[in-house]
Amino acid sequence: MGKNQHVVPHANGWAVRGAGNARATTVHQTQAEAVSQARGIAQNQQSELLIHGRNGQIRERDSFGNDPYPPKG
Repeated sequence: MGKNQHVVPHANGWAVRGAGNARATTVHQTQAEAVSQARGIAQNQQSELLIHGRNGQIRERDSFGNDPYPPKG
C-alpha cells in the first residue's frame, strides 16, 4: 500500500502531496484538476485520497485500498 494522497491549498492553486512529503507531487490551477490527478495516484498505489478545503481541514476522503466488507462496527 502506497502513501495517502492529499489535495491541499498551494500558493499557485492546489497541490497533490503524498503523506509525509515536504514537496508537492504536482500543482494545479483548480482543485478539480488536483483531485483528478490525486485520485489516479491513490488508485494506482491502493491508498487513500484526502481532499482538504481552503482552511486546511479535511472535507472529503476516499479509499482505494483493501477495505473490509462489510465494515466493522
